[in-house]
Amino acid sequence: MLNQFHYGICFLILTLVTGSCSQKEPPKRPNILFAISDDQSFAHTSFYGTSWVQTPAFDRVANEGVYFQNCYAGSPGCAPSRSSIVTGRYHWQNEQAGQHAAGWLANYVPFIDILSTNGYHTGYTGKGVGPFKYGDPPLRSQNAAGEAYNSLAYEPGSADDERFAEKIRTTNYSANFRQFMEQREADTPFFFWYGASEPHRDYEKDSWKRYGKSLDSVKAPAFMPDTEEIRGDLLDYAVEIEWFDLHLGRMIDYLEEIGELDNTIIIVTADNGMPFPRAKANAYEYGVHVPMTIRFPQQFPAGRKVANPVSFVDLAPTILELTQTSAEGMLPISGRSLVTLLKSEQEGTLDIANDYVLAGRERHSSSRYQNLGYPQRMLRRGQYLYIWNMKPERWPAGAPQRLLSDSTEELHPYYGIDEERVHHSDWAFTDIDAAPSKSFIVEHHDDEEYAEYFDLAVGKRPEYELFDVEKDPNCLTNLATDPEFTGIMSELNEIMLQELTATEDPRVVGPNPELFDTYPRYSPMRYFPKPDWAL
Repeated sequence: MLNQFHYGICFLILTLVTGSCSQKEPPKRPNILFAISDDQSFAHTSFYGTSWVQTPAFDRVANEGVYFQNCYAGSPGCAPSRSSIVTGRYHWQNEQAGQHAAGWLANYVPFIDILSTNGYHTGYTGKGVGPFKYGDPPLRSQNAAGEAYNSLAYEPGSADDERFAEKIRTTNYSANFRQFMEQREADTPFFFWYGASEPHRDYEKDSWKRYGKSLDSVKAPAFMPDTEEIRGDLLDYAVEIEWFDLHLGRMIDYLEEIGELDNTIIIVTADNGMPFPRAKANAYEYGVHVPMTIRFPQQFPAGRKVANPVSFVDLAPTILELTQTSAEGMLPISGRSLVTLLKSEQEGTLDIANDYVLAGRERHSSSRYQNLGYPQRMLRRGQYLYIWNMKPERWPAGAPQRLLSDSTEELHPYYGIDEERVHHSDWAFTDIDAAPSKSFIVEHHDDEEYAEYFDLAVGKRPEYELFDVEKDPNCLTNLATDPEFTGIMSELNEIMLQELTATEDPRVVGPNPELFDTYPRYSPMRYFPKPDWAL
């Protein structure tokens, strides 16, 4: 009996000791799947309630995670917006590495590098952090999203070519994700950037007809005419969103199949708004307000909608905190971690210190004399969207007339409309992507029924704009000059100037406010006549 007693005591002590040791083992670091579409506005998911686009994968992540109702991209253009994501800094803080088609300077270290150094298996498929010039010092050699996994692709016209439309990128995103995962060492956490090129232009016209979509299901946003031409263009856009969502769903299913889903944080968003007039490349709601949802049920109470405004600069500090990774090696981060919002059990508007976000733009495409941009800064606080158009003398969508080349003074026709009244998109207003919607609006610029849409799309704008986006999500009624809103204008302007000063925006603090217009452009150039204001 005594021996049995001693044996029992020893077993109990051993159990307590080994149990204590197991409790001290560090928790498994979470994986991260970051999925970002290219040009998708906030309203265009079925989770949001838009019936003419179906996004079951996004909807699953939102239903099982946290949906952010007011997520604002870093910019209404892809390169500066993606720059904000990986650095946690506003694009105006990142020199060339925050500007479209400029050079990515090596000292702007993305958080993905830091994760890789700290034991994460990292990579991307599709579109990474771009378009930027990468190469010899002082430029970074590798895409800021990490190592590319783009070798697996569809062969156009083959039996295996399942693409929804002929203009969809041939990269097989989900197959490349599997390849990335197969190269991962066992038990190594991963960060993977899934960057679809969809729904970026251009589209296969009328691809929607193959998928049972109906023009009757669509209503154009109020800043565009509600015509069959534009409804069809919107449905072609929806087809490409659904392709992005299909591959996201396959990645989620694969993670579930291999037992990694529960330990994977899934973040789904878009880099900027839809590629339509008065949306992409504009600081209005449909240009800079994007969908975002984050899923990690073991830590984030599911099925919540958070109304607090959040920014792309918040993503880097969030990911670093969730992965218990120091930001050492990166330049100072301007964003705030979203972990408190993610782990809260509340929804709606949560009580946090800052209740506003900023974004902005500089150069988008080559669209003006001497490659000049259209600088804007915007601030969202409460129900209000406040926009500062810093150069209101410039055309917001690009110049209305283009030179034939850099060696002649000969011009393309005004507005890009030829003698047969056909619009050529590359001849005018080139900050708007070539699209049937754009051509319809420009070709009907002098039609009384549609003239207002032309002005909304391309007309010059006042220096300041203010919109109540809860009542006016289409940003049609500018309240900036209404005496009733003088106090609000003053308050928002003060906040914006404080933030731009604190973040050392060259447009505000100098010494060269025109610095952004001096950076080299590494994409094709267009040439324009000297405007009257520059004479």
